[in-house]
Amino acid sequence: MNCPVDNDAMIALEYEDIELDYCMTCSGIWLDAGELEVLFGDVDACRAFLNQGEKADRTTETLRRCPRCGEKMEKWTTGGEHGVIYDHCPEGDGLWLDAGELQAILTQNDSVAMAPEVNRYLRGLFPESAVEKDDS
Repeated sequence: MNCPVDNDAMIALEYEDIELDYCMTCSGIWLDAGELEVLFGDVDACRAFLNQGEKADRTTETLRRCPRCGEKMEKWTTGGEHGVIYDHCPEGDGLWLDAGELQAILTQNDSVAMAPEVNRYLRGLFPESAVEKDDS
């Protein structure tokens, strides 16, 4: 699969039931449908968090094409204290997260504290990440 930002080939990074597609050039991440819910550890909490946000019609961010279906993705903002703008495939294929957006989303989610193994994994992948919840 190629990155929707720079069209470079992405590498697959596996964690349990998910395969993060990661671009080594821009540090963006593609999550197939349902994979963010696995990282959250709580499907309902993840969907509620995403649904608290709204369509980001006024953003100046570049619109991108879904790496799965090629459709133009929509910009959405998450819920949470500091909403994160992410790209959502209108066909439901998945989410594109620019560099740092996955970490920003997970740090705003209280359920991450219940999944320290996810925090350790992300810190190993992204040493500069903002994921700093207690994992003891």
